[in-house]
Amino acid sequence: MPQKYKTALVTGGAGFIGSHIVDALIRRHIKVYVVDDLSRGLTKNVNPNAHFTKMSILNPQLPKLMERIKPDIVFHCAAQIDVRKAVEDPAFDAEANILGTLKVAHLAGKLGAKKFIFCSTGGAMYSDTARPPYSEKISADPISPYGIAKRSAEMYLYFEHMVHGMPFVALRYANVYGPRQRCDGEAGVIAIFGKKMLEGKQAVINGEGKQTRDYVYIDDVVRANMLAMTHPVSGIYHIGTSIQTSVNTLFRKIKKLTKSSVPERHESACPGEVMRSALDYRKAKKELGWVPQVSLDEGLKKTIAWMQMHT
Repeated sequence: MPQKYKTALVTGGAGFIGSHIVDALIRRHIKVYVVDDLSRGLTKNVNPNAHFTKMSILNPQLPKLMERIKPDIVFHCAAQIDVRKAVEDPAFDAEANILGTLKVAHLAGKLGAKKFIFCSTGGAMYSDTARPPYSEKISADPISPYGIAKRSAEMYLYFEHMVHGMPFVALRYANVYGPRQRCDGEAGVIAIFGKKMLEGKQAVINGEGKQTRDYVYIDDVVRANMLAMTHPVSGIYHIGTSIQTSVNTLFRKIKKLTKSSVPERHESACPGEVMRSALDYRKAKKELGWVPQVSLDEGLKKTIAWMQMHT
């Protein structure tokens, strides 16, 4: 029988992915508490039926808040995602993405949470030594502080599972895109290209543009979270499409949708960038019943339509 949950905590619930998870939980009549420091999230993203607290997961008051909430399940989406900051100050990145995750997970386990669902990464977990689409069986060898932190957090979640018996699901996402994704800072390339082209500005491709990524639409990601919640599973799952799309192809698709006239412009490649990436989702299909349902073309249409309404 699927586990039933009455109370959920979503960290980072004012952000892109977290806010969509909040909406899905409320549609299922689950009482939702949101903790977000608004460093990247926006209050307008938070469902009005959720209970919102502006707070960092590193705040000393977090244990008191969680003791009051006593969540049945935790969706941990809060993260430090500034890549440049992570490279300049790895200790700062580790504090938020490793210690912050461990703190929330440890409290959840002590308070008797029935499950902990973690927003992990697939794109930053593997290097060019592996051939995509990557399966969960491939050894993770992250080389960026972000990927290293996410892998470390996964290992701590396994530790908490062994100590407190709290099942965890780490969902390693491909490149997630869709409505509410920010267009500034460490944003996804789809949001950046879309905003630039809708404003008639020049979008820039790093390097030759032949590098490939696996793009998964936000609705599919949310559905993966709901299936991870209701299925009696624990472990690591890839959430992607297994399809590689080059940045050049992506540029042309968005250019067509936005009716932009800007030419392709290439600048210097990002040093150390992985050239090819895609995730094998067969384990998620077998154990969660999850398969991606939104094609890239359909997802881009929905995303650009949303951006046109909100730009």
